[in-house]
Amino acid sequence: MGENSPDLKGESMKIAVITDSTCDLTDAELRDLDIRRVPLYIEFEGKTHRDWVDISASDVIRGVELGADLPTTSQPTPKDFEDAYAAAVTEGAEAIICITISSDLSGTFQSANIAANTSPIPVTTIDSRHTSLGLGNMARKAAELRNNGATIEEILVAIENVRSTNHVLFTVANLEFLQKGGRLGRASALVGGLLNIKPILSLDEGTIVPLGKARGNKRALREVIGHIKDYQKLHPGTLILDIIHVEDASAVDRIKIALNEAGIEYTGGRVYEMGAVLTSHIGPGSYGIYLHTEKD
Repeated sequence: MGENSPDLKGESMKIAVITDSTCDLTDAELRDLDIRRVPLYIEFEGKTHRDWVDISASDVIRGVELGADLPTTSQPTPKDFEDAYAAAVTEGAEAIICITISSDLSGTFQSANIAANTSPIPVTTIDSRHTSLGLGNMARKAAELRNNGATIEEILVAIENVRSTNHVLFTVANLEFLQKGGRLGRASALVGGLLNIKPILSLDEGTIVPLGKARGNKRALREVIGHIKDYQKLHPGTLILDIIHVEDASAVDRIKIALNEAGIEYTGGRVYEMGAVLTSHIGPGSYGIYLHTEKD
């Protein structure tokens, strides 16, 4: 997979699944699936906070609305991952699968790799090439298969299928957060003249890229539906689709109505809110759809 993958035999072993806080899986899911989460950090209003632990997306949005500077974010340290690996060992793990946010967006993967070198048990580190549910769905798949007795090789094959078919379509209320955070990438051409214009964005090998733009939410959703249909032509099979947003629950209903009207069949349909780290980069009023496929 191009990552740190120790030579592991196919026999059954106790496997720990570890990810980072940008996965956007809920606390309940992490607990029920037995996935350990390592938080990224947010510097905001003169303090250092742990994503999903000490600070929420709402804290960031309300603070900025009241005049605070935009937050800055940083990756977990190697020590943070060392502690997570050690806790897994204490709980009886014989091997670890650690899946992180794209290495093009954060140094988290590097920290996980450094820590893997000191682990007393084998650690397979995987660069998801995505974030949010693109990462979360990989961690969920790994945990579900692990919980059903799959070998580590079977889990890695399934994770690669999710990664290779992962696709996100999202839009933001404005580009201020992305622009100031330096995350626009090729989408920088969209800056300027965006009054009521909704940019349609995606990730390509971990970098934000523009797919188009539309005036208003209705036209933006029509554009998104068109991209989903194009995606289905390239990735036949069962479509797994989940929805993400930042303080825009009304977008969820609009998305589901648009999907139904377009006759798009999918499974999943789960709805998630983004954490403080991702909100710090894309801002309130953002929403999107994460897609991947499984072969029939």
